[in-house]
Amino acid sequence: MPFSILQSRRALTMTFALALAGCSQPLDFDLRGNFGNAPSTAEAAQNASAERPSPDNRGIISYPGYQVAVARRGDTVSSVASRIGVDAATLAQFNGVTPGDSLREGEVLALPGRVAEPVGGPLQPAGAVDVTALAGNAINDAQLGGTGTQQLTNLQSGVEPVRHRVARGETAFTIARRYDVSVRSLAEWNGLDSEFSVREGQYLLIPVALPQTSNASVQTTSLAPQAPGQGSPTPTPPSASQPLPEEETVPAAQPVESNAAPDLGAGTTASTSEARMIFPVTGDIIREYSKGRNDGIDIAAPPGTPVKAADSGTVAAITTDTYGIPIIVVKHADNLLTVYSNVGNVAVEKGDTVRRGGKLAEIRRDGTAAVHFEVREGFDSVDPLPYLN
Repeated sequence: MPFSILQSRRALTMTFALALAGCSQPLDFDLRGNFGNAPSTAEAAQNASAERPSPDNRGIISYPGYQVAVARRGDTVSSVASRIGVDAATLAQFNGVTPGDSLREGEVLALPGRVAEPVGGPLQPAGAVDVTALAGNAINDAQLGGTGTQQLTNLQSGVEPVRHRVARGETAFTIARRYDVSVRSLAEWNGLDSEFSVREGQYLLIPVALPQTSNASVQTTSLAPQAPGQGSPTPTPPSASQPLPEEETVPAAQPVESNAAPDLGAGTTASTSEARMIFPVTGDIIREYSKGRNDGIDIAAPPGTPVKAADSGTVAAITTDTYGIPIIVVKHADNLLTVYSNVGNVAVEKGDTVRRGGKLAEIRRDGTAAVHFEVREGFDSVDPLPYLN
């Protein structure tokens, strides 16, 4: 390469780097925002997306509405079809490829029909982890002397993403702009190459945005400004020429004879400490139990508040939801289970024996400052309040 060309390329690279360093706005990768009124992808590129759920040992990610297969290093369409037990030609035709085509590691293939579900079934909506299956797998595995790792890792929750089929003329950039996501997240979710190549007829999973902390529950009452003196009666100012009227002061109450304090102990009911369980935290119940809708109660408490064991028992399982938020299951006597979710800083491990009131975790310091608490008789959820009062 001639020296002058090499110098020119180095100068161009340095100029581009300096331009990026001095730019106060986010980079618009396809530069559409620099021409006329064309839409910019800069805002979409900043939108944070959740990570794609992990596939099972076959490479299957199962959603309620559809399933996809994730390719491994060295896979072809035929090898994926053989591993998951479907016809290679049908799988290839459905995805606009041929059976012998090589696949990139992480590339996603849409399945034309459902195959056997992973352990725990399809992904559940966020916050609706199948605790019945979670606790059952953990307890059964513990009785067999196992670790419960495989069962727990397959129990995930999350939002079912939109599945987009690429039309003729579409690119990864136009699709990313259409759904207001970054093209990099789109590539990571679908295993696209470094050039973000897509093909006509290809199915793409649209990345799911990370959950945002809602400020709707925190309301500030603002009052309209008023002129001085408005909104309250103005007293008559004292006069220097007229004395204040004489007032007869009347005692607020007449003195009463003192009586001996009554014995209140004889008429009180049993204290809450004698209840079957104690509240995991002290606070207001912000969401009540509703069978099939909310299988427990949500109790608000300041961030960092210790979350305590409702009764003595054994930690049967510790796992996380699809956003990495811990879930703790404790097994008690009489075939009872308690579940604690939306917590952080877990202080116990699976198999630990915990005492009534012992610390399990803390209220999270980000997100909703509340613990979700469930009581289960066997695997059936019940209203926790009768156990707590």
